[in-house]
Amino acid sequence: MGNQIDPNQNHLLAALLDTEFDRLAPHLELVSMLLGDVLYESGGKLQYVYFPVTAIVSLHYLLENGGSSEIAGVGNEGLVGISLFMGGDTTPSRAIIQTGGQGYRLKAHILLEEFNRAGPVLRLLLRYTQALITQMSQTAVCNRHHTVEQQLCRWLLLTLDRMSGNDLTITQELIANMLGVRREGVTEAAGKLQNYGFISYRRGHITVVDRAGLEEHVCECYGVVKKEFARLLSDVLQRQGKFIPAPATIVRKTGAVQSNILGNIGL
Repeated sequence: MGNQIDPNQNHLLAALLDTEFDRLAPHLELVSMLLGDVLYESGGKLQYVYFPVTAIVSLHYLLENGGSSEIAGVGNEGLVGISLFMGGDTTPSRAIIQTGGQGYRLKAHILLEEFNRAGPVLRLLLRYTQALITQMSQTAVCNRHHTVEQQLCRWLLLTLDRMSGNDLTITQELIANMLGVRREGVTEAAGKLQNYGFISYRRGHITVVDRAGLEEHVCECYGVVKKEFARLLSDVLQRQGKFIPAPATIVRKTGAVQSNILGNIGL
């Protein structure tokens, strides 16, 4: 693939054995993923699955009244399109690009053929799916029981784990849509985090200036999601010699175990 972005920057692709990767590699297509682009709509037939590298994809559930909220995010730790190998070729969610960047796409039938070999790819994808379901479940719990301020901390940290820097280009309106709350609630929560010195916010742009502060302030949901991704996927990457696990280093006031660089697997 020449000097293009290395597909192994996506941690699921990096976890594949050489034999499986070599079968898929000729079919991987590098694509630009632009902010706001929709990869698929609710109920749409999946033609491709996507392995983000520098892009982040938000999975939204749409209501009949036009409202929506994010049920999960996918970055370089995973893939978009799990319903393909979970028994259906359509999905009830919409996949929209939250952070522009690049990724690889693969024709759906090719991944399905590999999955149906019932070998290492099947086991890896099912473990990833379990971790993604954990993220969806924890998001639902968080949105029901925790403050908008805590939800915003969780969302910011999970987004940062999928990025190389601390700067996010995003509007309060988009964050409100992600969390399924009123824009005024996001404005108030972002203002508090800025007053605490955790973030710097100006119109359409957020810079995290004190990540440790966010980690202290966030609810336990963030730690639960990170721990599950690490538990299910880090040993796979370690066996391939492609991942050096970082120790869990911070026990915050919430009692949740955080990690400095478990973001090595994207979350």
